Amino acid sequence: MARKKKPLLQNITIESIAAEGKALAHIDGTVLFVPQAIPGDVVDVQVTRIRRGYMEGYVTRLVTPSPHRIEPFCCHFGRCGGCKWQALPYPMQLQYKQQQVVDQLVRIGRLDLPEVSPILGSEKTVEYRNKLEYTFSSRRWIFADEESESLSDKELCGVGFHISGMFDKVLDITKCHLQREPTNALRLFVRDYALDHNLSFYDIRAQHGFTRTLIVRTTSTGELMVIVVFGKDAEDSADPDAAGKRSGLLDALSQRFPEINSLYYVINPKGNDTINDLDCILYKGEDAIYEQMEGLRFKIGPKSFYQTNSEQAYRLYSIVREYAREAISQMPEGHKPVIYDLYTGTGTIALFLSSLALKVVGIEYVPEAIEDAKLNAKINSIENSVFFAGDMKEILNAEFILQNGAPDIVVLDPPRAGIHPDVAQVLLEASPNDIIYVSCNPATQARDLAILSKRYRITAVQPIDMFPHTHHLENVVNLTKIKEECR
Repeated sequence: MARKKKPLLQNITIESIAAEGKALAHIDGTVLFVPQAIPGDVVDVQVTRIRRGYMEGYVTRLVTPSPHRIEPFCCHFGRCGGCKWQALPYPMQLQYKQQQVVDQLVRIGRLDLPEVSPILGSEKTVEYRNKLEYTFSSRRWIFADEESESLSDKELCGVGFHISGMFDKVLDITKCHLQREPTNALRLFVRDYALDHNLSFYDIRAQHGFTRTLIVRTTSTGELMVIVVFGKDAEDSADPDAAGKRSGLLDALSQRFPEINSLYYVINPKGNDTINDLDCILYKGEDAIYEQMEGLRFKIGPKSFYQTNSEQAYRLYSIVREYAREAISQMPEGHKPVIYDLYTGTGTIALFLSSLALKVVGIEYVPEAIEDAKLNAKINSIENSVFFAGDMKEILNAEFILQNGAPDIVVLDPPRAGIHPDVAQVLLEASPNDIIYVSCNPATQARDLAILSKRYRITAVQPIDMFPHTHHLENVVNLTKIKEECR
């Protein structure tokens, strides 16, 4: 039985921006979600999915551009999976991000909010990222005007970013505006070297190939780290010259770019691209690069987590410190608080707050990050910090709190999934005066805040844009314990 053909909708006026950055319109009472459109556009839309209460589709024709629409600055706009809001003026991007925070906290969390502070925009809207990861593919994205049958194996290769929603489709990038140079020169050099020396590009579906990913990390102080990741063929005993191929590429890279401070390689035989559970092998240079903030130095290794927008990270940490100072001002005069920094990464927030505290306690899942946090404390001569590695829901318990002191202030900066319910319950039992919740996902933040609102009220909300031209942002919420007589 043939599937019923989905409709082509014509002359649809885009009304707004919804969650996850998709444009929104209404068709006879049904919500329509469309990527790559902005409010005010009149478009034709091919529907791809129909569900109860909503439809999804893609734009087939821009009938009338929105009066707000601006020319995207990137030649890859519309194909690349990133920077989807380039056609939307930056002030409007901030407006919709602010609204996203309010909508999700109120709609999902059903939370009572104070006045939400205006979102802090990023001074840099290009070249703001300090980390990018490029993917090698032996079967790059083929454009409509290309005939794949006529392309050679080399012409089918590419290095760049995944096409939105397609794990095995990679767009060959000529220029990316997200990171300062030499990121583009590095990527193009490695691409051309691999092609010239017949180094196989990774086949994402078949899971084999020599060159797999390229990670470039930079700091605001001008330091540069490069990590070249090789696929399982790199250690294949059937290829006795695998080590020579690796060293040839890495030597050529270091000679062409002497400004590389730290050059690593990784052999990844797994089914995914993550390297946190793999050995990172230092090939040349220093074992780390260093970021600097208010006189503090932070070590960044190949696996270290650090906010990807360094300048906005400083503003983010400053907001957290401002909330912590306000909490301390409500404590007895002279009281030095115990501060817990949960999901501490390399200890950046913990160490940034250390001067305010009697003691700072950091917990993080990644052991290498905790080693970096300890080293960061030593580098900065901070002696009132302790750090622990492990699963948050297993480490953070009543016994741990008894050994390390009851927290007066807790800072949460979890991954997008938010915190585990067990962690929320321990926090309710520990009953710190204030909880400062930093989130890159207001939806899961709203869910967690709803649990914590049993004993806490929200006293401040500050959105911060860390990711211009995307729908992503960070949001900082301060929660203050409700006094017993007020409950």
